[in-house]
Amino acid sequence: MRGRQLRRAAICLLAVVAAVPVTACASGREAVERPTAARDDRQPAGPDVDRQAAEKAALDAYSGYLAASRTASGRSDPRAPELSRFIADPLLTRVRLSIRAAKEHGAMRTGTLKSDPTVTAVSLDAKPATVEIQDCLDTTSYRLIYAKDQRVVPGSGGGRHLSTATAARYPDGRWLINSGATHQDQPC
Repeated sequence: MRGRQLRRAAICLLAVVAAVPVTACASGREAVERPTAARDDRQPAGPDVDRQAAEKAALDAYSGYLAASRTASGRSDPRAPELSRFIADPLLTRVRLSIRAAKEHGAMRTGTLKSDPTVTAVSLDAKPATVEIQDCLDTTSYRLIYAKDQRVVPGSGGGRHLSTATAARYPDGRWLINSGATHQDQPC
């Protein structure tokens, strides 16, 4: 009987986790590794400056999203204020629900998440302006575990998968990540 209950809880937890990006369930125990690239300090004039500024702001928001998700998950705090500094709805609600579901099932993420995002599209004329981001998230060392006994949640193995996100510029000038998905059917 107890085995059936544990299996049911694991299946429920996997269903919740599969519905949101892997990054939304991060805990405070892992590090995000992101290579730094050398940047040219010279700024070209005109629209290229706006595009570069948008790309930088969007990538900063994406990195903040990953870090805020980890921190909030590590504290099991779906209402952590740092979440709303980098994430907007509808993604913000999904992240909060994911953190709450993991907490209710006694699970958390641990390990290292490797991220190397790139900008794939910039639409500064759109209302709101948007930047599309693509990432190959390496979750090989990033596991969903039961907090009580550190056992890996069955079926939550990691790998390298395509992840996409959209950053939008809000009326107050901030760039926030408002949508994101991990495409586990698309290895990279």
